Amino acid sequence: MADDAVLYEVEDRIATLTLNRPDNRNSMTPDVLQGLAEGVGRARSDAEVRCVIVTGQGKSFCAGADFKAGPIGGGGEADGAFVAPQDRLYGMYSHFLSLLEIEVPVIAAMQGHAIGGGLGLAVVCDLRVANADARYGANFVQLGLHPGMATTYLLPRLMGVPRAVELLLTGRIVSGAEAADCGLANHAVAADDVLARAREIAGEIARAAPLAVRWTKQSIYRGLDWDPRSAARHEAHVQSRTAETEDSREGIKALLERRTPEFKGR
Repeated sequence: MADDAVLYEVEDRIATLTLNRPDNRNSMTPDVLQGLAEGVGRARSDAEVRCVIVTGQGKSFCAGADFKAGPIGGGGEADGAFVAPQDRLYGMYSHFLSLLEIEVPVIAAMQGHAIGGGLGLAVVCDLRVANADARYGANFVQLGLHPGMATTYLLPRLMGVPRAVELLLTGRIVSGAEAADCGLANHAVAADDVLARAREIAGEIARAAPLAVRWTKQSIYRGLDWDPRSAARHEAHVQSRTAETEDSREGIKALLERRTPEFKGR
């Protein structure tokens, strides 16, 4: 599976997908993206799976885009045809968004930091267990970028509008304990207890009637008029435009140089 960038195992009718690139903070590299999509396919095709856990190796759950590999956005060639910048971005996010196609509940066991697109991976899951001391946030505006991964759509629905507005417009990073307090995470526990807590919840789900669980999940999201994919596609368009700005280049450069960016509004 994508050179083991994402590990897959099933135990007690619970499938676990583990992002396995800790040296690169489990960033959104092509092998991680492809590996996750393949794992989602395996979980969806296994009728015995009653719950899915997504977790990571190392200190990061997922650090989002791999800026060391170059800036995001920009058009390019794919299979000999031009691909628009927004389509390239949506294509990157679509691998993480594939979690939305899993009919059984999905739990994010966030053993480490989840930033930007990495937080997006967590919020497309149904439940989230955070590391109380890790860091979480949608820091896009601090990089000169519009948010992606449907975070402008999902966060207000998870946290309430006032809290989501503050988090998104400041790009603030919060602790896992704060994430649980504001509704971004269901639980915040010690780092070593994150996966165990996720498995405990998954076990409760797996012991419930499987058809009732699947249909209950469907009904919850139907009642919310749930459509994160459309939101992610819109965000990809606006994010690709902000990726063209001087502010975006400054924000990403400042991130890599570990300094405060100096934005000029152009």
